[in-house]
Amino acid sequence: MTEETTASATRLAASAATRGGTSARGVSPAAAAPAAGQADRQADGSREARDQVTICLPAAGAYLSVLRTATAGLAARLDFTLDEIEDLRIAVDEACAMLLGQAVPGTSLECTFTLGRDQMTISVSVLSQDARPPASDTFAWTVLCALAGSVEARVGPGSRLTIVLQKSREPSGSV
Repeated sequence: MTEETTASATRLAASAATRGGTSARGVSPAAAAPAAGQADRQADGSREARDQVTICLPAAGAYLSVLRTATAGLAARLDFTLDEIEDLRIAVDEACAMLLGQAVPGTSLECTFTLGRDQMTISVSVLSQDARPPASDTFAWTVLCALAGSVEARVGPGSRLTIVLQKSREPSGSV
């Protein structure tokens, strides 16, 4: 099976699940429609609608496979290559591992995927015990940046710690 065929099949499956209206607990209804007020202004002045999907899970490592699978399905919808999809899966896993070490026991991990035309932004957050962003001079942070493209850590109100990953799809080499 070729990379194109596999990516196409994954995209079709993700698209069918979204159109079918099925929703799992913790998945935002925004998965099936563009998020209200979410749009990007393009260079030509047109606006691009964006989809947004939010998943809320217990802040425990046992649930990370759900986020890895969601990441792969959503990246496939944007025509990311298999390598880019795998990079994103690993990046989400690594970001979650960084956050889970600081999560308040018994709280939730929230992951929001914002899908653009050729870009995905993933925000992963937890209520933190220490509310300090991960050190950016570590090997883990360097790997995360290499996998995701753009990475940022934020401490928000109420000791909420967030890691934001942003990856753009590489332009197609075919004409």
